[in-house]
Amino acid sequence: MALSINEIKSGVTVLVDDIVYVCVDAQHVKPGKGAAFVRARLRDMKTNNIQEKTFRGEEKIEQAFVEERKLQYQYSSSGMFHFMDQDNFEEIAISEEIIGDKAKLLKDNLEIMGYFFKGAALSVTLPNFIEFNIIETEPGFKGDSSKSGNKPAKVDTGAIIQVPLFINVGDRIKVDTRTGGTYTERIN
Repeated sequence: MALSINEIKSGVTVLVDDIVYVCVDAQHVKPGKGAAFVRARLRDMKTNNIQEKTFRGEEKIEQAFVEERKLQYQYSSSGMFHFMDQDNFEEIAISEEIIGDKAKLLKDNLEIMGYFFKGAALSVTLPNFIEFNIIETEPGFKGDSSKSGNKPAKVDTGAIIQVPLFINVGDRIKVDTRTGGTYTERIN
């Protein structure tokens, strides 16, 4: 379905040069002279790169119908990550290239959102916060505070995360996935 430039707004998915983009921001400009146009910031759904594009008044932009599915992580093998669709319980395999750096934060049975275009996986989104158990780190010392620095700690998925000095083996922590897996807080 073709969209006019008036229908381009934040959150709309479009197909430009066979690449699926989601509109991050759109400015509708009506100059005193000449035709109206839209200056849009578009995020590539596969690579997360942001581009600015200008669409002129009479242009038609193809709308991309992106399917959003709730998936549950099962296991990984030979560069493929296997998920179960929560609606129809079918197994879906997504390549390591699409998962990217998020792979280190995938836990068994973790529920994520998958985005698909014409049956092909575009990207996945993890929950904003995930809880992990610390399985390996240097011991903390009495009197260490959160202001005095960080140390590396290995969590139950095998990922290495920087944590405050007072965190010990066996502690449970909360990690922010939006920032690539940074420590947020200790959970009792």
